[in-house]
Amino acid sequence: MATRPEALPRGLRTVDEALHRTRFRALPFLGPAFIAAVAYIDPGNFATNIAGGSQFGYTLVWVIVAANLMALLIQTLSAKLGIATGRNLAEVCRDHFSSRTSVALWLQAEAIAMATDLAEFLGAAIGFHLLAGTGLVVSTLLTAVAAFALLGLQQFGYRPFEAAIATLIGVIGVCYLLELTIAHPNWGAAAHGLVPRFAGSESVLLAVGILGATVMPHVIYLHSALTQDRIVAETEADAAKLMRYTRLDVVAAMTLAGVINLAMLVMAASTFFKHGLHHVASLEQAHRTLEPALGTTAAALFAVALLGSGLSSSAVGTLSGQVVMQGFIRRSIPVWVRRTVTMIPAFAVAAAGVDPSRTLVLSQVVLSFGIPFALVPLVRFTSSRAVMGALVNRRLTTVTATGVAVVIVSLNVFLLVSAL
Repeated sequence: MATRPEALPRGLRTVDEALHRTRFRALPFLGPAFIAAVAYIDPGNFATNIAGGSQFGYTLVWVIVAANLMALLIQTLSAKLGIATGRNLAEVCRDHFSSRTSVALWLQAEAIAMATDLAEFLGAAIGFHLLAGTGLVVSTLLTAVAAFALLGLQQFGYRPFEAAIATLIGVIGVCYLLELTIAHPNWGAAAHGLVPRFAGSESVLLAVGILGATVMPHVIYLHSALTQDRIVAETEADAAKLMRYTRLDVVAAMTLAGVINLAMLVMAASTFFKHGLHHVASLEQAHRTLEPALGTTAAALFAVALLGSGLSSSAVGTLSGQVVMQGFIRRSIPVWVRRTVTMIPAFAVAAAGVDPSRTLVLSQVVLSFGIPFALVPLVRFTSSRAVMGALVNRRLTTVTATGVAVVIVSLNVFLLVSAL
């Protein structure tokens, strides 16, 4: 069995033990995908979805739907890799690639993790700032305290941490459900947004940002670690049974994340774009504009959702960093040290007075360029019977996943050409 990163709590049991643990047979298997789903509704999503909705109305609705479908496939493959091999993606890469390649993959994964953590930490700090009126530096300090407290739940096992994350996701979902009831969107126009199209090079930039904010490289590594020995499949039959429940976990979590992402863009389109406010480019501006447009309740709901998103995704990002480091180079550092180090860029941005919302959007574009470096190895390994055994991908799954990788790389190349 693979070595478990120290950031992940231990809770080994067999499939049969899990099935007989509760009257609700699926319950013991739910959780990993909801932790992964946090990365799909982080502050970067807020920034890109609001920018996309305010500038282009419902035009980019199809991008969110497509990205969420990609995420559902990718996270299923990641979870399956952990179940089939008892190892996470970073460990499997280390086992099959040369030391030089593994180190290179680790370095780029750490760079992507830093961009991720910057977005998540800044998002939570902005949430504190909007709710409490504190300065951005003080808000960043409050975020640090809250993030350490959330990570501290792991000492009590994985269930309290999963419950806390699921609660925060629920808060975000309820906030946006209430936002939509206040905003009264044009659902017919939103449905028309399902037709794939762009509206100039800036819409392509935002589409890539939305993709980068939705399909997250670091959580591709994390999900395989969350399933690698959480519940042990002792036979091929157990593995197949475990995968059925795992797919249920992924579908439920990714569907919820997708609905929340859609709600973000639809709210921005129905509130900002509809009233000619096409350049709501920052989270602070969105909050200020919501109050006169929809009332103080809508503005407060927005701030609460942003805070919950930043805190939960920041904690998950820290776990991902642990998985990446220990998986690729067999090294680990205490969680509190990693958390402290990864806070430094956010403090630097806050102290320097750099526009945090613009930083969020740009960080999501950076994330999009990191996706193939996690996705291509994932597709390769899950398509290998020698690695996966009975859980090897079907041919259609491999073809579809390969197509997803090609689309992502093509969008990135198009973005580069457009920027020249």
